Amino acid sequence: MHRLENQIVDSSFSAIINAPIEKIDIPTWCFNLPEKEYQGCSPAHIAAGFTTADDGTRMSINVETIGGSLMVQHYHETLGEKHHLILDSDSDVFTPNGRVTIHVTWELSVKKVDANRCQFTNRVRSYATDEMMAFLDRQGIPFELFRTQRQPMSIAHNKGETPLFAASIERAALKNSATKAA
Repeated sequence: MHRLENQIVDSSFSAIINAPIEKIDIPTWCFNLPEKEYQGCSPAHIAAGFTTADDGTRMSINVETIGGSLMVQHYHETLGEKHHLILDSDSDVFTPNGRVTIHVTWELSVKKVDANRCQFTNRVRSYATDEMMAFLDRQGIPFELFRTQRQPMSIAHNKGETPLFAASIERAALKNSATKAA
């Protein structure tokens, strides 16, 4: 699987959601996120879709560009609680030198701040797969150099999308509560 020494990035950012924690359901938001809403959470977001794995596990398929490389992420739900969602993907990365995979763990969670607010945390960890390590080695690119170059782009992407994801989750929570009240 993924080894800590192959970790490329561990990036975590938080933002406030102005909605009661009882109204927030991260898996429902994630697996029902309209494509336009996903695109609105980052200029790098291209497309989003939803399917299931062969074993019936829910999946989110995201297409985005990070650091000039097109990525297709095949996120499998590994933990799906109302206030905590963990997704794992062996994502395809399309580089000028070919296609390679990178392992990404995407973790979204909320914690209650007070009766009407929550703190949303968006954590992304990525790891070089054995395939990627061999890919870098064939090109004579030291892993440390690759990691050093990749980290700022991944961190900037996460920092930019976190408040926009929080706002999207807030809209979904308030819309769902308005729908139930009607």
